Amino acid sequence: MSPPVQTTSPPPNKQRFQFAKYQDLALVPAIVLLIVIGAVLNPTFLTADNLIAVLQFQSELSLLVLAQALILIVGKMDLSLESTIGIAPAVAIALVIPVASNGLGVELPAWTAIPVCLLTGALIGGFNGFLILKVGLSGFMVTLGMLTMLRGLQEALTKGQTLFDVPESFLYLGAARWAGLPAAVWICIVLFAVGIFTMSYLRQGRSLYAIGGNKEAARAAGIRVDRVVWIVLIIGGVLAAIAGVLMTGRLGTVAVSQGAGMIFKVFAAAVIGGISLQGGKGTLFGALSGVLMLGLVEQILRLQGVSGYYINASYGAVIILALVVTRFATGQKQE
Repeated sequence: MSPPVQTTSPPPNKQRFQFAKYQDLALVPAIVLLIVIGAVLNPTFLTADNLIAVLQFQSELSLLVLAQALILIVGKMDLSLESTIGIAPAVAIALVIPVASNGLGVELPAWTAIPVCLLTGALIGGFNGFLILKVGLSGFMVTLGMLTMLRGLQEALTKGQTLFDVPESFLYLGAARWAGLPAAVWICIVLFAVGIFTMSYLRQGRSLYAIGGNKEAARAAGIRVDRVVWIVLIIGGVLAAIAGVLMTGRLGTVAVSQGAGMIFKVFAAAVIGGISLQGGKGTLFGALSGVLMLGLVEQILRLQGVSGYYINASYGAVIILALVVTRFATGQKQE
């Protein structure tokens, strides 16, 4: 009787592992290609002023994506970030400016505007965490309701008027340049660098992946799941408030509709950047790449005179395309 023939087969899921390993770099060639296409289609695309304008315009979106990426990795989502970017600066400015400028009449010192704005964002994130973790409500429904409620509160707070009397501290961050780049761009670079370092090398960052991947296993490993998730939601609210400061400083006003529709761009950038909607997967570098890719696509279309309606429609198409690519590249169904 001849001995059984042993055959060697390739390790299972080898290709999927390789895809996961390099997924956060997958958009780099696409970004380079978009830069080349933009330069060919319009000679002004590669000018320093145009590229800096793209970076500054995307700075507010990038902070919302950073916030949403952290929340998605931990297994939750926050739709209210879209409203936080508007109401946080609106509350801060309304507490500083006089009644004649549509303020509340409190007239706090001007230096308190940014701290109050950040505190408002933290309180929104903290309240979301309370309803989700302590009351046991659906995160999707809580933040959807919060999005709508905050939008209405901003309209009531401002009486439907745009706030123009913006404190100097907001205007400085919107207009200042540090080492040739807008202050908003440097702020985003620093915050993303801190986030990437934390998620890659620190135990606190790795715990987010553990919770998003398997909450019960993370709890069994000694991770205080509820505390970590709560902190992440608060950080998300603060990042949205910082984005509100930068947007207000850049525009010089707080419009009633500030931030409206941004949540679709946020999810589009996060998804194409490799952040999983099921939690526990993705990198902040990939999310940042998603922001840059969306910004380049949008700028190319605008320079070509494409209608804004089609640009908005492209965000939904990008999400669907990214989900399809991920589905066939990883072999995992997303429910």
